[in-house]
Amino acid sequence: MTRLNALSPDEVSGKTKEMFNAIHSKLGVIPNMMRTMGNSPALLEGYLSFSGALGSGKLGGKTGELIALIVAESNACNYCLSAHTFLGTNLVKIDAETMNEARLGNSKDPKINAILKFAQTLVQKRGHASDSDVETVKAAGVTDAEVAEIVGHVALNILTNYFNNTANTNIDFPLVEVNQ
Repeated sequence: MTRLNALSPDEVSGKTKEMFNAIHSKLGVIPNMMRTMGNSPALLEGYLSFSGALGSGKLGGKTGELIALIVAESNACNYCLSAHTFLGTNLVKIDAETMNEARLGNSKDPKINAILKFAQTLVQKRGHASDSDVETVKAAGVTDAEVAEIVGHVALNILTNYFNNTANTNIDFPLVEVNQ
């Protein structure tokens, strides 16, 4: 059972209505996470702004989706695993094997593998990366800007994982569950 209400787009007004309209025009739907975040227009606006900014960053959409999968797996967030599996498959066209590997923090591409390992390390160490952790990811060809964006993607996904786990958001994507 959900713990926070997902707002009906027909019953909101003001800033929330504007954001819902923008989301709907972009995605064709308003996912339950965003409908639930709409209870706090400040949170929804912050999420949308941060997500939009990272979406136009150096790492790109595919890498962002792969990071989202390892973070969701690490934080046991079925909503985010379901959403990012759907988006990875349908929006940025990532194959199932690549996504399944990403959930384990692995990739056949050495640079992506280093990025996923670093993201997983950030979650496990609660952001306290060591000199060695940063040196390792940079040795794989990851730039300072990309390291910064990895931290941003991890932080954004921790936000959504914690939000959805707290709200127990109703999953409105094909269900994908955490590996046990």
